[in-house]
Amino acid sequence: MKKLHIPVEHTKLANGLRVVVSPDHSAPFVTVGVYYQIGFRLEPRGRSGFAHLFEHMMFQGSENAGKMEHIRLINASGGLLNGTTNYDITNYFESVPSNALERMLWLEADRMRSLKVDDENLRNQRDVVKEEVRVNVMNQPYGGFPWLDLPPVAFRNWPNAHNFYGDFNDLDAATLDDVQAFFRTYYSPNNAVLLMLGDLEPSEAFTFAKRYFDDIPAHALPPHADVSEPPQTEERRGEVEEKFGTLPALAIGYTVPPRTEKDWYAMAILDRVLHGGRAGRIHRQLVFEKQIAIGTEGGVDVFDANGPTQMVTQIYHRPEFTSDATIAAYDEVIREVQEKEISEDELGPVKVKFRADYYSMLEGGMGAHMPRFGLMHYLACFTLFDGDPDRINTVLDGFMAVTPAEVQAAAKKYLVPRNRAIVARRPVNAGEAR
Repeated sequence: MKKLHIPVEHTKLANGLRVVVSPDHSAPFVTVGVYYQIGFRLEPRGRSGFAHLFEHMMFQGSENAGKMEHIRLINASGGLLNGTTNYDITNYFESVPSNALERMLWLEADRMRSLKVDDENLRNQRDVVKEEVRVNVMNQPYGGFPWLDLPPVAFRNWPNAHNFYGDFNDLDAATLDDVQAFFRTYYSPNNAVLLMLGDLEPSEAFTFAKRYFDDIPAHALPPHADVSEPPQTEERRGEVEEKFGTLPALAIGYTVPPRTEKDWYAMAILDRVLHGGRAGRIHRQLVFEKQIAIGTEGGVDVFDANGPTQMVTQIYHRPEFTSDATIAAYDEVIREVQEKEISEDELGPVKVKFRADYYSMLEGGMGAHMPRFGLMHYLACFTLFDGDPDRINTVLDGFMAVTPAEVQAAAKKYLVPRNRAIVARRPVNAGEAR
């Protein structure tokens, strides 16, 4: 099989900013991203929600670009932009015609150097975040399920277990000094990676990066948050009230090995065996064959998590089946992969689909509206978490080498009750057999 070869060049500026470039002249556009190594689980205690708050604050203007000017200039260039907050990173990115590259770097450097953090912006963006929580979680059927429901049950260490959207008390208690200190601490060039992809010349891209970012001062970074978890010795369970939905739901999460361990590859392939869409074993048996569930979905964050994470199954089951009966049917699926080695006939297509999905992500990742977002995202993760952007070309080898015996061994080792957490989401407006 022909090896993947995506051109990647990288360097580090004097202030610690990592710069990664991947040229591709197939279309006249560039995608630019700045990824900061601060996410939900890395925010300090008492500052829950700050990582997400800053995703909003970063669009409120800087020293030389007024409020919303960043967005206006990108749109005027014929470009698109966005930002997201994840467990371990917060990112900002735009895709524009290639002749606008220098302008994008000037904009990103200006807000890294001199974000406008004032009382007015803090008040209005704090209110925006709180309203987003109300709309997306508090007043939405199955809002926050399971990504907000499961961590407090599954984990014991605050960074992994707290409310990632942010406790309203923490957000309300934030002072201007708190927010400015958070910016100085985490939005430092030595805590970030700048990525430039597309129709560009690497030498010119590195020259621009040095021109606009090199004089931004680095700051002393705090010790990296301790996200380790104490050993789990028993199954953990929780229950959440569902105010709007009518179907009972379950989230079952097994903690997976770190991205540095060999079993990480086997668990990712096992995840696809179980959760491979409608052909996955869980959906096929619980929905099609036993007709216990109305729908299932699941998966694991393979590439963009850098701490304790889980392979999670979501099951929306018929009210006439109890949670225990549904879990028992689910456990039968798990026992099958533990007791009987999967065949090469099943494993082969799973690997092909895994590889195809990886390639598809590199090409797009957010659909046609943000070209090469996935390539940018993976390059950022491999740089920040593994110190190796070139891993983009080699990481697939580990997954393609997984054997049926390794999948079975991983199932026996990790898919056990003492390594899992279960959250039941129970509707208040519909009866469920209990």
